[in-house]
Amino acid sequence: MAVELKSMIKTESQSFEQIFHNYYPFVCRQLYYLVGNQSLAEDMAQEAFLKLYQLPPADFSNIGGWLAKVATNLAYNHLRSEKSRQKREDHCEMERMAKMISFEEVVVRNQEVREVRSILKQLSARDRTCLLLKFSGYQYQEIATVTGMNVNSVGTILARAQDKFKKIYLEQRGGES
Repeated sequence: MAVELKSMIKTESQSFEQIFHNYYPFVCRQLYYLVGNQSLAEDMAQEAFLKLYQLPPADFSNIGGWLAKVATNLAYNHLRSEKSRQKREDHCEMERMAKMISFEEVVVRNQEVREVRSILKQLSARDRTCLLLKFSGYQYQEIATVTGMNVNSVGTILARAQDKFKKIYLEQRGGES
């Protein structure tokens, strides 16, 4: 391939080195304008000239236009991939932030847990056990089996236990609802 390029360039009376020196500053400026980073623009310019060397155009009459087109395509491909990468990173960062619990939330949760435990200690063992089992996902039949109560009285006992819990909670909160 390089042999073909050399023969094509010689017929156009310019060497690859001459083309490189003539067009490199133009290609770099164009790429810098598109990507906004000098070192990235220089890397992309080298890539454009590498493409010229490896896969030269069929017509050398407008080599500057060909290089400009290749450079523009390289820049747009880079910008698209960067935009896609940035979207992925932003999405991951948002997920990570959503999963994080603030220190304030931890303190509030710990305080709530202490309050609930304090109230549960004030209830009878039967009421406390029934509430804990119910809010752990147990069904009435399972609660009756664990506590040794009649399944028909579980609902009534739970309702009364919840009322007692609520009454104590409101008393501790100073009557707030």
